Amino acid sequence: MSASPYALELNDVRKSFGKTEIIRGASLQAKPGERIAIIGPNGAGKSTLFNLISGRFGVSTGDIRLNGASIAGRKPYEINRMGLARSFQVSNLFVRLSVFENIRCAVLWSMGYRYAFWKFLADLRDANDRADEVLRMIKLDRKRDVLAMNLTYAEQRALEIGITIAGGASVVLLDEPTAGMSKSETTRFIQLIREVTVGKTLLTVEHDMGVVFGLADKIAVLVYGEVIAFDVPEAVRANAKVQEAYLGSVLASHDKAHGA
Repeated sequence: MSASPYALELNDVRKSFGKTEIIRGASLQAKPGERIAIIGPNGAGKSTLFNLISGRFGVSTGDIRLNGASIAGRKPYEINRMGLARSFQVSNLFVRLSVFENIRCAVLWSMGYRYAFWKFLADLRDANDRADEVLRMIKLDRKRDVLAMNLTYAEQRALEIGITIAGGASVVLLDEPTAGMSKSETTRFIQLIREVTVGKTLLTVEHDMGVVFGLADKIAVLVYGEVIAFDVPEAVRANAKVQEAYLGSVLASHDKAHGA
């Protein structure tokens, strides 16, 4: 396998369900450490694209490569072990475990620990230290022993981020990470995402244009299953094709809401 300059590559990826083609030839490349936002109208195929990348769905045709290696057709756990992690729109926590225990669950496999009834988790010092390190990164160390079910919504989303990065994945997928948050929570959360993904490649699906333009190095615009633009935010914002298909009305609503 030859070395690739890209952390993640999508090459003419297509996905059909029966006779219905949802993804119709999507291509993009993400360099190591790059932050990419995927935007588009409802029904554009954004969640389907994430499901293809993370292995939840198999591609119909085309290829997806992670650090140069094809992951098309691999199972989600195999892709995760190759260095890709994903969060979901809906919180997926062990609500009756503590914040610390949630993070430690995510840490154990990545550190080589397997299921063994004779091992005491409290004795796994390296895993416990790593879990505490992640808690500090996501600023939940003061909530270490609180049950996940008792966190605020924003704290639960932060815990989701912690679980996603705990295994040390080099490529991180975040599916609408700020959905349901207030403006102040969103502002703080963008900063948290920036901090915890330093050095990682980030792909995020996001509807909030403030988040998109405040976080992304590049934006991929997905419309009817096709990437119609993939460029830096300023170029995408000025793209006439994007304006016509999607962005114009969204930005107008955003600017009006923010008094621009």
